Amino acid sequence: MAKKPQEKLDEETLALLAWCAEVETHLVAAGATAAEAQEHIEEQAEWYTDQFFDGLTPEEAAKAALA
Repeated sequence: MAKKPQEKLDEETLALLAWCAEVETHLVAAGATAAEAQEHIEEQAEWYTDQFFDGLTPEEAAKAALA
């Protein structure tokens, strides 16, 4: 079985993914399980993407999500 070539992500996408991972740590620190935090970020991906491009820190985005 041939391997599918791995897609390379651009720097902006990698930065967004790292930012979301940091948001996840803040959500977990606030009491969510890792699975709950991941599911929430996935369900609200567009909102989090907007927060990232608006310049919010991961901590600010997590606080806004919990408000």
